[in-house]
Amino acid sequence: MIDKQSPIPIYFQIEELIKKQIADGILKPGEALPSEREFADMYGISRMTVRQGINNLVQQKKLYREKGRGTFVSWPKIEQPLSKMTSFTEDMKSRNMEPGSKLLSFKTAKADEPIAKVLAVEEGTPIYAIKRVRLADELPIALERTYIACELAPHLTADTLNHSLYSYFERTCGYSISDAEQTIAAVLADEEDARWLTVPVGSPLLAIRRQTRLEDNRVLEAVYSHYRGDRYHFVTKMVR
Repeated sequence: MIDKQSPIPIYFQIEELIKKQIADGILKPGEALPSEREFADMYGISRMTVRQGINNLVQQKKLYREKGRGTFVSWPKIEQPLSKMTSFTEDMKSRNMEPGSKLLSFKTAKADEPIAKVLAVEEGTPIYAIKRVRLADELPIALERTYIACELAPHLTADTLNHSLYSYFERTCGYSISDAEQTIAAVLADEEDARWLTVPVGSPLLAIRRQTRLEDNRVLEAVYSHYRGDRYHFVTKMVR
């Protein structure tokens, strides 16, 4: 409740009230807030005071606005440290989120020159070309394209792709994954990104390329992913 006799500014009380409702699950990610007028009438305060509290939460990225539609609860950002190599499934489970995938395509093809170079195979080598939407708690996080030489996983099936590929490689194929080289760049969402990630065209995304190697130095996979910039960020620790 709002305490008008408190020395704590009312706009700050509004902020804390909304944050508590988000933390308690009363307001869920993507859900619209009541209008400023409704807030003002509900608590008997001015719309200007309500606006100040909501503006502060928008600046803190707790809320976001859509022109002509209103103010909505932001999705929490998923933090990914760059100090350890993990799979998407492992990342989500470590955050108590349910990982998932929507398989868009799974086919064999012949490696063109750029993919062959990254996979360290001859051009024309048979490869798997996989496209998936990666989900966290059923919400889209990334549009991912994966390329794997067929000889490394001759029995790979579409059903396997509903689970962790790294687990399949290690437990079923018996591979020891050594390391990966990863590059990150900022891009804007095109129409395909917008469709599968449910963001407007032109939204900021993180474009990530990963080349994963086995202990014998063979390249296991090449992965190209577009992550939603509003839901994912990377953290690295540096020492001097």
